[in-house]
Amino acid sequence: METDAPAPPISDAELTALALAADPDAPVDDDAVPFGAGEGGIGLLPAWYMPTPAGQRRGRGPVLVVSLILLSLVAVNAVGLCVTNGFLEIAW
Repeated sequence: METDAPAPPISDAELTALALAADPDAPVDDDAVPFGAGEGGIGLLPAWYMPTPAGQRRGRGPVLVVSLILLSLVAVNAVGLCVTNGFLEIAW
């Protein structure tokens, strides 16, 4: 009776030994599967490497606040005043 028990984890020392013993110029098998394939990734990249961006729809409140701040800074600079230091001054 076979069970699908997960393989024991590989230690860093074993992984290092395998990496150092491997031939870097060895050709890749034709039936080789990319690491993480089948996890819903895009092309050859797995999903955890570069997930699909998900945007958020914001309400009008934050957009209006940012627009008001930017508009007020442009208006202050348009009349020749300066707010660089946080205080309203005449730009001389």
